[in-house]
Amino acid sequence: MAATLYERLGGYDAIAAVVDSLMVRLGDDRRLAKYFAGHGDDSKKRLRQLQVDMICQATGGPCIYLGRDMLVVHKGLGIDGIDWQTAITHLIGVLDSFNVSDELQKEVLRLLNSIKSDVVEKP
Repeated sequence: MAATLYERLGGYDAIAAVVDSLMVRLGDDRRLAKYFAGHGDDSKKRLRQLQVDMICQATGGPCIYLGRDMLVVHKGLGIDGIDWQTAITHLIGVLDSFNVSDELQKEVLRLLNSIKSDVVEKP
C-alpha cells in the first residue's frame, strides 16, 4: 500500500515545522501581514494549530480538523489572486528550505489549488 502524502511529507512534526515557518514568513510580508493584524498570541496559536490539523487531515494523517470550512473562514477578507500567489511563493520557499522534493511540492500545491476558489474572493 502506498504511503500517504502525510507520511511522505514526514508526518505531524514536519507539517508543524512547515506551518510554523510559513506563518513567520506570511506575518513578515507587508502585503499579507494585514490578515494577521489584531490577532493576539493566543489567536495566532489557535490559527497555527488549525492549519496544522487541516493539513494533517487533508494529506491523509490521523488529525481531525475542527475548524470552519475555508469559504466561511476567508469570506470578507478580500484576498485576491496576488495575495494567493504571494502566499504560495512563501510556501514554496519554506518547502525548499526543508528540502521537500519537487514531486511532493507539486502534490501539496494541487491540494491547495483545490481550495483556492474558497480562499480568493477577488480576481
